[in-house]
Amino acid sequence: MPRVSLSPPPLTLTLLPLLDQLLPSLPATVRDADVPPLLRRRFVLSGYRPLGLSWRCCVLSLFQIHNETVNAWSHLLAAACLLMRFLAFAVLQGGGILGFRLQGPEGQGFSVDVSSLPLVLYVFSTVTWLSCSAAAHLLQSHSEQTHRALFLLGYVGVGVYQYGGALALWLYSSDGAWTQSMLGQVFLPAAALLAWFSCSVLCHAKLQSAHRKFCHAVPLACSCLLGISPVAHRLTAHRWSTPSVLVLHFLQVVLLLLSAAFFACPVPERFSPGSYDVIGHSHQLFHVLSSICTLVQQEALFQDFLWRRPGLVRELGGRRLLLACASFPCLALSCLTTALAMMRKARARLKTEQR
Repeated sequence: MPRVSLSPPPLTLTLLPLLDQLLPSLPATVRDADVPPLLRRRFVLSGYRPLGLSWRCCVLSLFQIHNETVNAWSHLLAAACLLMRFLAFAVLQGGGILGFRLQGPEGQGFSVDVSSLPLVLYVFSTVTWLSCSAAAHLLQSHSEQTHRALFLLGYVGVGVYQYGGALALWLYSSDGAWTQSMLGQVFLPAAALLAWFSCSVLCHAKLQSAHRKFCHAVPLACSCLLGISPVAHRLTAHRWSTPSVLVLHFLQVVLLLLSAAFFACPVPERFSPGSYDVIGHSHQLFHVLSSICTLVQQEALFQDFLWRRPGLVRELGGRRLLLACASFPCLALSCLTTALAMMRKARARLKTEQR
């Protein structure tokens, strides 16, 4: 006699038809000849997503294997780790960033601690840069216009991060001798100018096909060299609060130089085109190294912050510190305005060409 099962059908059999309706099937990756030149990378021959994907397909391609998977995941995970680490530091070690106390002497309360503001701005700048970069690499296959707009937004994030990092290093990681030097006196205005210049040149290069890599590398190199000058001085002068900070800052400089080298040179794919399309090409290595560099930099700044925080307002003055922090939103607004202006210019030119 046949047995009759009264048990409900397996959950997978119930959910699979529903998932098939909700989740579209992602198209297979294509070769470089099947995508516009704007989306191609030198010596990367396959693993491209076809242009014209829907927004939902672009988001779901985060779980697909293609030549941008590592780029998106590396910066997404780094942004999440940075934010969670900052929250843990603020509660456990920072004594309440900006003066927030879970259990203060008079109960819960909130007060603005000016010496903490640069650290908050730094974390905001890193999360902004990493998130914008991940979004650009993940959603770029929607259309060429989307590709340009997202990468222009990503370059705003680059400029914001450059200045946020420079501001934090200037306030927390520099010593008195370097601060009083000529470079230390002009450091912050020069860092702001270079951050805006980097954003502007990157945006312009994205809209112009000629000499794009050269235009990317030169302003970024100048801004990075200026940004690490406080750390470089301390490395050579051996003025450190604890030996562990020395190791972190040294590692930060090494990772920064390595990531810059992979950003500028298409290695290893140059020597074996097609072999490193999905995993291992230079831009992916740049993303991974820059993510690790930012994590290391944040840890170093945490230690420098604890060292400099007690006397920072006394040394610089509260008004000067607030003015330095106020320059951050001004720089961010300048970068965003520049990117939007170039975007409108590109759209106007495209409409003129189509007539």
